[in-house]
Amino acid sequence: MNTNKILVGGIVGGITFFLLGWLIYGILLAGYFAANGNPSIMRPMDQMIWWALILSNLMWGFLLAVVFNWSNTTGWIAGAKKGAIFGLLSSLAIDLGYYSMSTMYSNIAPILVDTIATVVMVAIGGIVIGWAMSKVRKESLSMS
Repeated sequence: MNTNKILVGGIVGGITFFLLGWLIYGILLAGYFAANGNPSIMRPMDQMIWWALILSNLMWGFLLAVVFNWSNTTGWIAGAKKGAIFGLLSSLAIDLGYYSMSTMYSNIAPILVDTIATVVMVAIGGIVIGWAMSKVRKESLSMS
């Protein structure tokens, strides 16, 4: 396991996911999800638990960095492709689970919008993580 690559990829990925989440979900799609979801389950901005949100984004960054490391993904193009696939599958798995067991979504349309937004976000995150991981020097295998 290349620890330096995973650390760098995870941290830059987490920062990227935090900023993209703010832009995509906090600004661009906030009105859409307020109108097409169950707003009673959302915290108001002044009651957000920021440390948990920051850790959540870092964990997504580290998860993708570990997957990239395991699959020997290098560069931003491969990062975009694998990120988009990862975003598609993870978004559908999570959203369909919420749809089946909660009142978070009133119909299937918000699931499709969220899936598209997640694919874009994770593809961009994959670009950044793939690029950052390709810039980290390989760790030496010797113990000297």
